[in-house]
Amino acid sequence: MPVSRRRRGRVARAARTGDLSVTNKRKKTNKPVLVISIVIAVLVISSFAFASFSGGGGSAQRGSADGYVEGVGIQVDIADSTHVVEGTNVEYQTSPPASGDHWPTPGRCGFYEDGLPDERIVHNMEHGNIVVNYNLPLASDVSNLRDVLGDIGLNNVWGVARAYDGIPTGQIALTTWGIIDTFVGVDQDRIARFFEAYSGGGPEGGIPC
Repeated sequence: MPVSRRRRGRVARAARTGDLSVTNKRKKTNKPVLVISIVIAVLVISSFAFASFSGGGGSAQRGSADGYVEGVGIQVDIADSTHVVEGTNVEYQTSPPASGDHWPTPGRCGFYEDGLPDERIVHNMEHGNIVVNYNLPLASDVSNLRDVLGDIGLNNVWGVARAYDGIPTGQIALTTWGIIDTFVGVDQDRIARFFEAYSGGGPEGGIPC
């Protein structure tokens, strides 16, 4: 679009006098809008950072009990506990164990049809994990237990299931630090109550497997 004579005159006069206000005019920044935009950006970034730190909310879930819950398992004596060299055999006062010496590395959350050593899963319980010990003779029972545990959200964060022949055939024994619950068959409600009560407890509770 052609520049008008009046505009050309103003620019020429500005050049002669050194007044650059005519040629270098800029839009004023709308400060309130800028401040609000910055605040919103900070809040959005902070919310993403918090969600990442807390594992998206899932890994922060824990059981509801600070100690033993009457009617949910039974308490057993707690043995002295220390780390022993990996591969060392430890004698425990209960079967399955619910405390005592253990290997330095705990097991990962999961379902272990080939079992896991006592010395490893005791470390899990020290961290507040729940161990589902089972001696189920039928493959259909094992499959049912796997499905039940899959429906318990806390199991994904705190649960280790293992085949275990130290209990009578047909039984399941739920263990966490100082507490055991033993019963016959797959009882979904009973398993869920144990997880809801004790997930994340123990002397070093709050360390998911």
